[in-house]
Amino acid sequence: MGASEESPAADLVGQVTGKDPAVGLGAVVALRRLLEELERLHVDSARDQGWTWQRIATALQVSRQSVHEKHGTRRKATGKEN
Repeated sequence: MGASEESPAADLVGQVTGKDPAVGLGAVVALRRLLEELERLHVDSARDQGWTWQRIATALQVSRQSVHEKHGTRRKATGKEN
């Protein structure tokens, strides 16, 4: 990667730490979307490996009910959950 090319992560860091509120708030939205996608991927992976909803909830530091409500319906709709 050349000196003039930044990675997407470096670009996002620049946006988050900049002075322009519109750019910074846009970066917050991008980070939220990224976090939601990461959570979805790892919850699916954990369930596919046999983790219980309670174990996932403990790892995410949330209640079992909240993680199940958030991901259980989605997984059922895609045929990944009974």
